[in-house]
Amino acid sequence: MSFYKPEKLPKLMVAPNGARKVKKDHPAIPLTISEIVATAKSCSNAGAEAMHFHVRDKDGQHVLDAGLYKETLNELEHQVPSMHIQITTEAIGKYSPTEMRKVAYDVEPPGISIGTAELISSRKPEIEDVKLYKYLTEAGIKIQNILYQPEDIDLLIDLFNKANIQINDAWCLFVIGHYSGRVSYPENILPFIKKMEKNKINLDWAICAFGKEEINCLEKAISLGGKLRVGFENSLFMPNGEIAPDNHTKVDSINKLFKLS
Repeated sequence: MSFYKPEKLPKLMVAPNGARKVKKDHPAIPLTISEIVATAKSCSNAGAEAMHFHVRDKDGQHVLDAGLYKETLNELEHQVPSMHIQITTEAIGKYSPTEMRKVAYDVEPPGISIGTAELISSRKPEIEDVKLYKYLTEAGIKIQNILYQPEDIDLLIDLFNKANIQINDAWCLFVIGHYSGRVSYPENILPFIKKMEKNKINLDWAICAFGKEEINCLEKAISLGGKLRVGFENSLFMPNGEIAPDNHTKVDSINKLFKLS
């Protein structure tokens, strides 16, 4: 597969579906391959440089299915050649670290997100974790490390040191808040920044935030030099507080608001 793999983390990434939301949450949640591809095209036209997506089974449930990922990637390669595409290894309490690693090896995607603390719940990187990161890095697969709390940066540093990978400019996503309702406070970005400064490292970072508080967090991230991941996975709201009709409209509004392209 020939996909766009930028050196730097894109300024604006769309996450259109996630692992949990279904049509009853919003009718424009893309679940099928054709819906995901159509969303990628419209969001690319609206200014999203990258897409983070989940595949779903016939019942609309989140799955780590290599076959579905490959089929979707094959379509995306032809429809959005200038967009960076990222699959997920998210477990949502359903998959083991072994299964997370397996989908990464089996798919060999252009980009992949890995919840570092989800993969390494012991917070002590093992040989299989080191092996995975070495393999993905050597294969040129762009890894975005999902960090749920500032302490996850310490775990990431340990992992990268053991894998002999350069930590500076590693792609990361700081998760501000939680889908279950934990409020996304803009000030919660600062502890991640301070943790970087304490360790004298520079991560290439973006944030995602949840609900109506998302927009304030996005503004804070931009002011601190960060990048953005938006879309229905995290929030259905437009900057004005209304429910967005679709991912495309949301991406377009954020792109224009912050003049990202």
